[in-house]
Amino acid sequence: QVQLLESGGGLVQAGGSLRLSCAASGRTSSRYVLGWFRQAPGKEREFVAAISRSGDDTYYADSVKGRFTISRDDAKNTVYLQMNSLKPEDTAVYYCAADRGSMSYDAAPYDYWGQGTQVTVSS
Repeated sequence: QVQLLESGGGLVQAGGSLRLSCAASGRTSSRYVLGWFRQAPGKEREFVAAISRSGDDTYYADSVKGRFTISRDDAKNTVYLQMNSLKPEDTAVYYCAADRGSMSYDAAPYDYWGQGTQVTVSS
């Protein structure tokens, strides 16, 4: 089992940047596909990005492609989400997730979830 703890959220103006971190404890993060999801008020949780165990493959939602970058540092058991050119529609609670299986855009296969970190982008 792995425990996930997100950090780095906050309030930022449109056009600004934030870097989210997710620290894994318990089992080493290298065993898992790692992903980021987000949920805005009144909306369903949606996929943001995922990274393979090796770090060689990444998936992105079309809405964040070219603005967000996912990366991992397994020596630190941490996955990151660099978010640039932020927009008000990026406002949401961002969740880190770990998947023992293959990479997926769907939340259902992910086995472990963090508690989330709030990102608010003002216009």
